[in-house]
Amino acid sequence: MFLFPAWLLLLVFFAGPILLTFYFAFTNLSLTGTAAQNIEFVGFQNFAAMFQDPNFRISMVNTILFLLASAVLGQQILGFMLALLMKERNPTFRRLIGIIVIAGWVTPEIVVAFCWVAFLSDNGTLNAILGYAGLQPVTWLYTFPMVSVIVANIWHGTAFSMMVFQAALDDVPKTIEEAAVIDGASRFQVLTRVVIPTVKGSIVTNMILVTLQTLGVFTLIYAMTGGGPGTATQTLPIFMYNQAFVNYQLGYGTAISLILLLIGILASLVYMRSMNVKV
Repeated sequence: MFLFPAWLLLLVFFAGPILLTFYFAFTNLSLTGTAAQNIEFVGFQNFAAMFQDPNFRISMVNTILFLLASAVLGQQILGFMLALLMKERNPTFRRLIGIIVIAGWVTPEIVVAFCWVAFLSDNGTLNAILGYAGLQPVTWLYTFPMVSVIVANIWHGTAFSMMVFQAALDDVPKTIEEAAVIDGASRFQVLTRVVIPTVKGSIVTNMILVTLQTLGVFTLIYAMTGGGPGTATQTLPIFMYNQAFVNYQLGYGTAISLILLLIGILASLVYMRSMNVKV
């Protein structure tokens, strides 16, 4: 009885929208026209059109590239390296570095996007530095658009991984590491055979959280490049937005959101399987 209000809120604001998303994905729901008032069940028509759309395939490739480079190779590895470098360091040093790194994480995504646009634009800070060094300016957001948004997202999200790994590394018993060193293990062997297996639960948890966050990145990319030039940085969230709110095809847009959900679920299962973590 006492839990009923909480369950009610979850059903109304969480389970309800999810069920509606599944339903709308199989309809011709639109923001305008007759489909806005007379919703019809169209079965798998939205999904059939999606897989035949070359823009969907481009968006899928861009999403996977953005996910692997930004979350797996970027935030995960860089966050672990920062946490490892700060392990057992002076508390003042750790606090100072932590504040610097976390400042990027707590900054709103739209502000981060504008900061990086100002840094990478034709007349931005980076080109000014290149000019002082006698080098030619580069149109970063046009020539290297995917690299630009990947670097911006890594800068924005690495602090979360660093905090997760820092807490996990602090909980690794020092006696185990000392015993491995006494047995002749090198620093690399201590890291790969003692530390990483001990914190693998935190690694999987962080990877799942970072993956889900990266799959949902919209504001950063949209504000920096708008998904362009052309479709160079058009990920699934950008493609979904264009179909749902630019082309007014809500049914098609919600079908794309289900693909995003499926990617997140499959990625999470792969992470847990690779680290031998039971579901």
